[in-house]
Amino acid sequence: MENNKTPQQVLDIMLKRDAFTKWMGLQVDEVAEGYCKLHYRVTDEMLNGFLSIHGGILFSAADSAFAFACNSHGIIAVALDVTISFARPAKAGDLLFVEAKEIYLGNKTGIYDIRTTNEKGELVAIFKGTSYRTSAKVV
Repeated sequence: MENNKTPQQVLDIMLKRDAFTKWMGLQVDEVAEGYCKLHYRVTDEMLNGFLSIHGGILFSAADSAFAFACNSHGIIAVALDVTISFARPAKAGDLLFVEAKEIYLGNKTGIYDIRTTNEKGELVAIFKGTSYRTSAKVV
């Protein structure tokens, strides 16, 4: 821990200010240094014109897990570069799980692997994120 805040305390601070995560219905199951796991249920409002989950929803949920994982050290980190690949569709009613894992942490950057899976454990999307670590602490 690089400051006096635990990963849970950092998450609580972030969630207090994060209306988007609440609006999407994301539920954080676990947070630790460099790690976050969350889940959400696909609603009708999250579907595209082909009645499968909109790619922007998958991106946004993965981006939230990425943010929670890379800020868990108590140092404010922002996205520097992200990519997403879609493996399979999800439909209304599906329960999706998003797991963000830190795979590298340097002085100024971090690299994260974020995977979205469905209830069957099948891969739905892979998101890779690179974070830039500022010098500011989460307060």
